[in-house]
Amino acid sequence: MSSQPRRTVGVRDVAALAGVSRQTVSRVLNDHPEVAIETRERVVAAMDELGYRMNNAARALGTRRSRTLGVLASDALQYGPSRSIAALEASARRSGYWVSAAFADAGDADAVVAAVDHLVMQGVEGIVVVAPHARTLEALDALRIGVPVVTLHSADRGARGLSVDQAAGARLAVAALADAGHTRIAHLAGPADWLEAESRADGFAAELAARGLTPGPVIEGDWTAGSGYAAVAEVRASGVTAVFAANDQMALGLLGGLHEAGLSVPGDISVVGFDDIPDAAYYWPQLTTVRQDFDELARRAVAAALAEGGVAPASDLAPVAPVLVRRDSVAPPR
Repeated sequence: MSSQPRRTVGVRDVAALAGVSRQTVSRVLNDHPEVAIETRERVVAAMDELGYRMNNAARALGTRRSRTLGVLASDALQYGPSRSIAALEASARRSGYWVSAAFADAGDADAVVAAVDHLVMQGVEGIVVVAPHARTLEALDALRIGVPVVTLHSADRGARGLSVDQAAGARLAVAALADAGHTRIAHLAGPADWLEAESRADGFAAELAARGLTPGPVIEGDWTAGSGYAAVAEVRASGVTAVFAANDQMALGLLGGLHEAGLSVPGDISVVGFDDIPDAAYYWPQLTTVRQDFDELARRAVAAALAEGGVAPASDLAPVAPVLVRRDSVAPPR
């Protein structure tokens, strides 16, 4: 078996096999409309036979288009941001684009600036920033980037901020509990420095106020199941009959802690989560929660970032509506 590296197949090879000029191959690669269908099919067949792979950098030099979308994430460890990054990659691919990703600590403005510079130097045609923290937005505000920028998980902050409507989702969660007859409802909140945690807390308070109910305690967690478990003592001491947890992981910890304390869900305390992670349907009991449509959010973000002339339709910038998923963790209070 030869150890010699295989020679890279180039445009010249494709042109020779297809019996066309290199200029024609270039036109096929760049989706030029003035190429006959039969010619295009012959060129594509030659590419397949030779195993030709397009050099995106070379294509960018010829067309001034990299067909690459930049994604900057300031926190990719939690479910919402990580799910959004995967959805962005899939949506960009469906639009004929690749994704170049960069990651930066939200608390380090210099790191955010460096990440943006890295993406711009890759020749990206637009940037989607997964920005759940206000600090990331503050760092971006000070920059002149030169390509369209869209932010996700920014709770609709800024002119090009896209998000699932977090406050509306929280109101759906509280409404589900209030409609079941609960009047003493606590909120297990996300970290105070997360924009979406703030919006969910606002929605919690707004729905209770609209119904004339006195808010129960707001207990701050850190998105983890461990913080939900740790909140059990305060939930029990407060005398509430229901809890709206700001994400499903904290709801999981809360369910476990309540069970360990000898309390039944939903018999003694009802619980509603947020996100509808894939595991939520398999909690015990199955968790009533608020679903976020990350695929639709990503579709709108990609469309907005790549919009012709940088002007996105208003429909693509509108908040995505959340949906309440009813399962078994809510019942009337005893």
